[in-house]
Amino acid sequence: MKLPESFIIFLKGILMGMADIIPGVSGGTMALITGIYERLIHAIRGIDFKFAYHFLKGDVKAARENLKAIDFPLLFPLVFGIILAFLVLAQIIEFLLENHTAPTYAFFFGLILASAGIVSKYVERIDIRHIISCVLGFFLVFLIVGIEEIEGNHSPIVIFLSGGIAICAMILPGISGSLILLILGQYHYMLDALNNRDIKDIITFLTGAVLGLLAFSRLLDHMISHHRSVTMAFLFGLMLGALRVPAEKIGGSADPSAVGDVSLLLLTAVIGFLIVGIIEWRSREIEEKLGIEVEGVGP
Repeated sequence: MKLPESFIIFLKGILMGMADIIPGVSGGTMALITGIYERLIHAIRGIDFKFAYHFLKGDVKAARENLKAIDFPLLFPLVFGIILAFLVLAQIIEFLLENHTAPTYAFFFGLILASAGIVSKYVERIDIRHIISCVLGFFLVFLIVGIEEIEGNHSPIVIFLSGGIAICAMILPGISGSLILLILGQYHYMLDALNNRDIKDIITFLTGAVLGLLAFSRLLDHMISHHRSVTMAFLFGLMLGALRVPAEKIGGSADPSAVGDVSLLLLTAVIGFLIVGIIEWRSREIEEKLGIEVEGVGP
């Protein structure tokens, strides 16, 4: 029996959601593996509010035509799948963070390190511009992580901005929105908000995400299209700087004198590293088979 396309897309959304909620794994890469990458990028680019403008002018026909241009058959089931994955995995990850803090962050460390290595492959050359961009990315994140006022601040404006920044990671190669939340100190808090169905925080975050996507997607697309290598160098430095987060969490919760703890931390870090490596290898294999050259917005 052939499954409906909407259900298959829903399952792919679950896979994307599983990737997006884990720092260091790119949901875009999962979209490439499942064969919806190009369609998803076109769908994102096609989202606008022109239909509202036409509707307010009384031009119902133009509003209807504009709505038809949006790929709702892809977006609706995909988003539902992503949301379901978020709701289920949020509980599991929060449990692990609270009860197995060091191994969980060691796993994140491996994920982020491997993802940084993948991003580095997009840096086409090493010159002064690329070095400066990389250093800027590194110190920007390294310093942000050290600002306690940001990590402990969960005000509506911070959550709103976090959503706007995190969503941009969905259209950047090799970087996940969860990593941005980890950097901004909002990752654990938003997991808790999901698990407790904190509607106010969730709506605030989603509003920031939607506006951020609409406001910055074309700018980021321009940066990747016209300044790809320098942008990748910046992202590489950013991800290296982001390693400070799991490193500090591990240092604050693990006993370095216990051999068993060290062995477990190394094992979980290696597992995280290998998972990203396998996902990337599989995505490249599919990319070459389909003849896809990822430009502009990447996995």
